Amino acid sequence: MDIRQVTWDDADAVRRTTAVSEAVRMFEEPWSHPKLPEATALSMRHGWDGEPSDHFLVTVDGADVAVASYETATYDNLHVAWFGVDVHPEHRRRGHGSAVVEVLLDRARSDGKTSVGIDSWDLPGPEAFAARHGFERKQVSVNRRQVLAKVDRSELDRLHAAALAAAADYELVRRVGATPEDELPVVARLTEAINDAPLDDLDIEDEAYPPERIVAYEAAQAGQGHVLHRVYARHRETGELAGHTVVAVEGLRPWIAHQHDTSVVRAHRGHRLGVLLKTEMVRWLAEVQPQVETIDTWNAESNDHMIGVNEALGYEVLSRAFSYQRSL
Repeated sequence: MDIRQVTWDDADAVRRTTAVSEAVRMFEEPWSHPKLPEATALSMRHGWDGEPSDHFLVTVDGADVAVASYETATYDNLHVAWFGVDVHPEHRRRGHGSAVVEVLLDRARSDGKTSVGIDSWDLPGPEAFAARHGFERKQVSVNRRQVLAKVDRSELDRLHAAALAAAADYELVRRVGATPEDELPVVARLTEAINDAPLDDLDIEDEAYPPERIVAYEAAQAGQGHVLHRVYARHRETGELAGHTVVAVEGLRPWIAHQHDTSVVRAHRGHRLGVLLKTEMVRWLAEVQPQVETIDTWNAESNDHMIGVNEALGYEVLSRAFSYQRSL
């Protein structure tokens, strides 16, 4: 077995890595959007917020049998490493995935990590694989999709009007792209509100969002060609930012969008700001990005409030996914 690290500028390795990932996608999650080599390279280069994971291509006797990733953070949760292990459907049940996990575990130990995690879809094979390697299920998440052509616009307008009435003390602000430098500290504090979302049994500390992380996130998204659309709710009397929602429209496939964050600061909850922000986003995208067809989102299955908002907006369940962890 050869486990080779893949860099974003190695076009052949990126193509081969994407081919394995696409075979896994078709087998495990055919509802999701196809993998593109160009998008894979950009993700490898920039990561989510400027901290790219390490990526690996696994070959046996000249055949590409698996791909893997190793992710850590420098802003928070320094004790954790997160793995990705995907074995090509035609090469499963031969021990390849187990061998890769052992390599990643050795690296995590040498890096001084005390906890490691791995994700899978709600499928019997991956769950059994995780259990064999000592990982325990810690969280259940749900992937949902909003198909904009199916959204009941009259119902959307009704929800928006009702939320406006409940949030009369707030105004909405739209912004495309990067946050102005003078607003970064405020947006950083606003982003930290996501830490109130349920983590269930995950061994995860609160995430830290200093202003430089906001800059890195926005730069990484722009580097991948994603166009960020952010709607803020601002308290009229104090000028405080009370909540926001962020959607990224893909550059390579501008008909596809992804929900990144929706959060409301604790002191401003109870005014239907979540509904207001998300309905405003749909209305705005219809004006400036009318080609967008779908928006995908993720929530912990236990996050009843946000799930209720999403279901009111017509989001449909695609699948459940599991997060596992084990101690080292």
